[in-house]
Amino acid sequence: MQELKGAQVVLHDRTFERFIPYDELCAVTARLAERINADYRTGEQPPVIVGVLTGAFMFCSELIRRITVPCELAFIRLSSYSGTASTGLVREVMGLQEDIAGRDVIVVEDIVETGYSMRYLLDLLEARQPASIRTAVLLAKPSALCKQVPLDYVGMELPEGFLVGFGLDYDGLGRNLPDIYRERV
Repeated sequence: MQELKGAQVVLHDRTFERFIPYDELCAVTARLAERINADYRTGEQPPVIVGVLTGAFMFCSELIRRITVPCELAFIRLSSYSGTASTGLVREVMGLQEDIAGRDVIVVEDIVETGYSMRYLLDLLEARQPASIRTAVLLAKPSALCKQVPLDYVGMELPEGFLVGFGLDYDGLGRNLPDIYRERV
């Protein structure tokens, strides 16, 4: 069940409070797109933007609308969460169909917490021999990292706390919320 109550939302059995408004998320996304545009302005080939489903779909959509250099878009789907915690086990649910050998790749992810999913994905992509791989993440929680991963374009660094909205979910609910909410403790 999803129920909005002003600046709060109830999802299943938990209450979340508005934490980052949509306008701020768009401003952060615009800054990241400006950096990507500057870095890829003179590229011989368009980079391949690889959005990580399902959580990054809203961030990826906002980001790609603001990228002005030629680029291609592809998606991959990974799974590692159960409820509000990472299982530590990552599995590929939907594989990448595009050939990225010799191409510049930008991985677009909603949030990096433990780093397990990102490390798994980077290893998976590196085996396909791209020219380069960079990462663009909306949110990072450096204090939660268990695996070291490169984070090239980071929108915001945040402390601990479970988040929903703007693509992030709690057991399937909350992805459609335009703002990001943090669990009330």
